[in-house]
Amino acid sequence: MRRLTVVSTLLFALAVVCVSMTCLSASSSAQIGISVSFGPPALPVFDQPICPGDGYMWTPGYWAWDPVAGDYYWVPGTWLLAPQVGYLWTPPWWGWQGGRFWFHEGWWGPSVGFYGGINYGFGYFGNGFVGGRWDGDRFYYNKAVMNVNVVNIRNVYNERVTFNENRVSFNGGPGGVVARSSAQEEAAFRGRRMGPVSAQTAHGDQARSNRELRASVNQGRPPIAATGRAGEFSHGAVAAREAGGAYHPSAERAGGAPREESGARNFTHPNELAPIERGAAPRTGDPQLDQRNQQEREQLYNRQNQERQNLQAQQENEHQQAQQRNYNQGQRQQMEQQHQQQTQQMQQRHVQERQQMEARQAPRGGRR
Repeated sequence: MRRLTVVSTLLFALAVVCVSMTCLSASSSAQIGISVSFGPPALPVFDQPICPGDGYMWTPGYWAWDPVAGDYYWVPGTWLLAPQVGYLWTPPWWGWQGGRFWFHEGWWGPSVGFYGGINYGFGYFGNGFVGGRWDGDRFYYNKAVMNVNVVNIRNVYNERVTFNENRVSFNGGPGGVVARSSAQEEAAFRGRRMGPVSAQTAHGDQARSNRELRASVNQGRPPIAATGRAGEFSHGAVAAREAGGAYHPSAERAGGAPREESGARNFTHPNELAPIERGAAPRTGDPQLDQRNQQEREQLYNRQNQERQNLQAQQENEHQQAQQRNYNQGQRQQMEQQHQQQTQQMQQRHVQERQQMEARQAPRGGRR
């Protein structure tokens, strides 16, 4: 009996973990419980501290989430040694999916993968890394974008980089960065890689314990935006010059749990809607009629899912066009309003179709 109890407990724990994991695209690892109902603040503006020595790699700062405090907190950007020769850092990022913001952990690997298209600056401008490169067992710094003392570090080059200034800190959703992973980034994720090293983990823990780094306290302008080395929060630390944008914390901030709201929620894109329920046709007592009703349900389910996918693809294509054409804020807002109207009209039509089907398939009087 004791063995049975232990096995049952383990199976239950495994089931809880499996339910908690949300499967995202191949460019992101499965996340366990790290999701928030409102987005992180904009990325703060700060100067990069000087590289402390040859071989040190820059890891961008980012907003992390503390479920105990119910608040975002800033993990300062910092310099540290790569875990092995040839490895580069792919920064963590927040992405919108299913009506919530999900955190994607950063990782080390031979190539830089997808990090949401977020412009972290200093070589990480949303796609790949242009702050330096490995040549054999030495890392060469691009002094055009990295703060390097060329007197002490001679392995440098100068390669100018053009990029669009953007302080948005999350991918997807209203106001988010519009970017999708490339085939090369997907391959990088599937290849050799490893998670944050112990110095990075300790650096993040130290940031979480510092009340001044909470977004609710610093209003998106952390007093420690970057450090010269991991964990050195007092010596050589750099403060943010300004917040990346106005910080308007959600009324849902406490615990990050969504609250019940009066009225229907307005969804902007089809992938934010709840999954369509297939359901089973009611029994009428007529096997042939039951079979036809179930087939009708399957056909409606497949058609409505296909319509969702088509609209989602159309809207994502419009997002890409907006990115290529450098839409201003007003144009983006107008586009999102159109997307919201399209999604709501489709959803209303789908609800009506399901209601009409239910009425047709309802058992008539005298049938059991």
